[in-house]
Amino acid sequence: MWKAVASNALTLLIVVIFLAGGVVIWGKSQYTAEGPLAEAVCVRVPSGARMSAVSEDLEEKGAVTSGAIFRMGADYTKKTNQLKAGSFLVPPGASMEEIVDIVTRGGANTCGSQIIYRIGVTSAVAEVREFDAAAGRYEEKAEFELASEEPKPEAFTAMRARADTVYRVVVAEGVTSWQVADALARVDVLAGEVAEVPAEGSLAPDSYEVREGADRVALIDRMQAAQAEILAEAWANRAEDLPYDSPEEALIMASIVEKETGVAEERRQVASVFVNRLNKGMRLQTDPTVIYGITGGEGVLGRGLRRSELDRETPYNTYQIDGLPPTPIANPGRASIEAALDPAETEFIFFVADGTGGHAFAVTLDEHNENVARWRQIEAERQGN
Repeated sequence: MWKAVASNALTLLIVVIFLAGGVVIWGKSQYTAEGPLAEAVCVRVPSGARMSAVSEDLEEKGAVTSGAIFRMGADYTKKTNQLKAGSFLVPPGASMEEIVDIVTRGGANTCGSQIIYRIGVTSAVAEVREFDAAAGRYEEKAEFELASEEPKPEAFTAMRARADTVYRVVVAEGVTSWQVADALARVDVLAGEVAEVPAEGSLAPDSYEVREGADRVALIDRMQAAQAEILAEAWANRAEDLPYDSPEEALIMASIVEKETGVAEERRQVASVFVNRLNKGMRLQTDPTVIYGITGGEGVLGRGLRRSELDRETPYNTYQIDGLPPTPIANPGRASIEAALDPAETEFIFFVADGTGGHAFAVTLDEHNENVARWRQIEAERQGN
């Protein structure tokens, strides 16, 4: 009798184990299988959120078939406590495994509502955007100048009231430190005061996510730390025999390159022109440095240079002084810093606009004069139209 009972119990245990194994296999297949989403959805993970709340939200949005399996899969892969706050786009057909990776990987927000403060060379604006998951892109809802005294657009006010709105400050390449400090003072999502303008060239142009109430000085510290890291890396990897005695001098050159061309493919060529000039003992003769000497980096000149300004000797007039100006004339981006420290190997010592947005380069003065004549003809034709 006891043998029969033991045999039946063993059989039952085997069946239970077999069924449990089947459930595990089924659950795993559900976790890794293609998900039910027909269209992308945006999932917001609040700061301090728990995986249970996220799974419920995903289940309500139809992104997962089972919140329980989603949670068990996250727990099994030890990702339950790795949630990252933010707004993340979940693509059509994403499996539970893929969604767990999306919400725990972190990084930049890929959807949701955004207010972006863009600090450019000629303007500083606030842009209100919202992600259209169906279209797969951000849609602009409003835009306004930070310096405007007009009432803020309703879309801006509505976005500011939302708890899930992401704020971002975007600094363009070639802006001056005064422009950054002036614009940040108008970014109403930030707090604190900038007591003095940061050193010219010390801020890394980039996109910086900020939280409401973030300190302005702390944001500037982030920009300076990023620029210092970029410069140190480029200096460590610099080409040989460059006419710079320090990373600071390389930063000055990078700022000149930044202001001279907006064409990415030209940066190393433009850098080569100025390096060749320094090596030959020639003056740099670049207009952007003269302009900086006039404006002090406070906005744009808004007109052409006068002959009297080109003839006046100032620390920034590279038509009148030898070598580099005393400081950078803007905040250069990574590409211009790398170009200044690894210029193209050319014999060019001249360049002028070519009418396409780029420049014509020359080795001899005669070649340069021909290029200048072409450019003046293009200018005359444009003015005639």
